[in-house]
Amino acid sequence: MTSQSDILRLAPFQAAIFDMDGTLLDTEAVFKTIVFEVCTDLGFEMTDVVHSSMVGSSHERTNQLLLEAYGVSFPYSLFDERCRVSMRERTHAGVPVKQGAREFLAELVERKIPIAVATSSRTPHAHTHLGAAGLLDLFQTVVTRDDVVNPKPHPEPYLTAARRLGIDPAQCLALEDSHAGVRAAHAAGMQTVMVPDLVHPNDELRALGIAVMESLDQVRLAAFAPR
Repeated sequence: MTSQSDILRLAPFQAAIFDMDGTLLDTEAVFKTIVFEVCTDLGFEMTDVVHSSMVGSSHERTNQLLLEAYGVSFPYSLFDERCRVSMRERTHAGVPVKQGAREFLAELVERKIPIAVATSSRTPHAHTHLGAAGLLDLFQTVVTRDDVVNPKPHPEPYLTAARRLGIDPAQCLALEDSHAGVRAAHAAGMQTVMVPDLVHPNDELRALGIAVMESLDQVRLAAFAPR
């Protein structure tokens, strides 16, 4: 992983677009626990390999991955509903935020840099969780799975966010934690930074030449380092 001493600074940018789960919100570890528990309850054995393939995926892609892993008998609708119920129960008291997220967002707001979210989650989930974390009102727009035809790794979510902000994608900074998200942001032509959560960059992502940083604190320092 790239260390802070290896990073000089990010290129100037006019807008910042964040993935949600695992990038802004510290929810992926909670969801991983839920996925393993629900699969066990349904009589299936979840594995780290299958779970990792699901991180950052859309509802449809997750369905496909689970059917490929467990066969057509896998009860995806029931699995999905139980996961949603469990997530609501576990985040009822609030949604945890990733290290450095509040500070980075606050500095972007102070500098009057437009910010957006581009997530594979559905609109109700995204707005509920961002609201519970106290972040929703900071964003000029939130692009969800319901707003696009093609979810990540297609660039449409990021291109849609840039269009809504009125900023050239090449002038946008994208923050991601998943392989699918990194591919989407890179394909949109954005300056892309991966901040790994549960998955780490593979050879394919390293070949893209994207920056990898340990936390949003590190991204903030690299973004606003004296020039």
